[in-house]
Amino acid sequence: MVIRIMIADDEEVIRRGLEKIASRMDVEVRVIGSYGNGLEAWNHLQELSLEEIDLLITDIKMPRMDGFKLIEEARAHLKQLPIAVLSGFSEFDYARKAMRFGVLDYLLKPIDKAQLYDLLKSVEATKQTPAAALPDEVPHQPSEGGEHYVVEQMKSILQLEYGLNFELERLAEAVGMNASYISRLFRHKTGQTITDYLIGIRIVEAKKMLLHHPDLKNYEIADKVGYSDPVYFNKLFKKMCGMTPKEYKGRYRS
Repeated sequence: MVIRIMIADDEEVIRRGLEKIASRMDVEVRVIGSYGNGLEAWNHLQELSLEEIDLLITDIKMPRMDGFKLIEEARAHLKQLPIAVLSGFSEFDYARKAMRFGVLDYLLKPIDKAQLYDLLKSVEATKQTPAAALPDEVPHQPSEGGEHYVVEQMKSILQLEYGLNFELERLAEAVGMNASYISRLFRHKTGQTITDYLIGIRIVEAKKMLLHHPDLKNYEIADKVGYSDPVYFNKLFKKMCGMTPKEYKGRYRS
């Protein structure tokens, strides 16, 4: 079974690398188009049907037409087309935005062979499923590399927003996935629940404030790290650190 893919990336070395890696796998792949910008890719893609293309792999930042626009046009033209995004960890905001377009996976630069293989096998499995058995919206789960990316995104969001009231649904929306799925994924990958990980961040930040901002009241620190109830914050801090915030400040502040 041949998997027909289109690649859009303004770095020729990336496009050639993808083709070379894919050609050496036990999955039959045919690259039906390789383009250095989104507009050229779209000019070809708009002429195709789902019977003629199985996967679009696109970078986000490209000249003439960026990846967001290409994905948007592709989604309008071929609703069920699997799409994967090429990006690096430094492009976190771009990748997070792309999630809202329902992309199948993320290929991290430099390209990881195992992740690409997982992606191609996923597309192959979808092709083998009779069309009548597929719902209008096929829920895809990211491959191993994609899962790692999603978890790193969640960690980044929690680190940035630790002072806000935590809402699992908001976090799920930010990464474009189901709340129950990201809960299971996070625990599987880190060995911690999302809540426990967030508590760890908050306690670390509270310790910094206790030592470096001695004028802050206990309830002010509690509020800054996301706890509106200072009594609960005191109990949690003692549970985690073996002493109250006041005792911690007295012991460790120089």
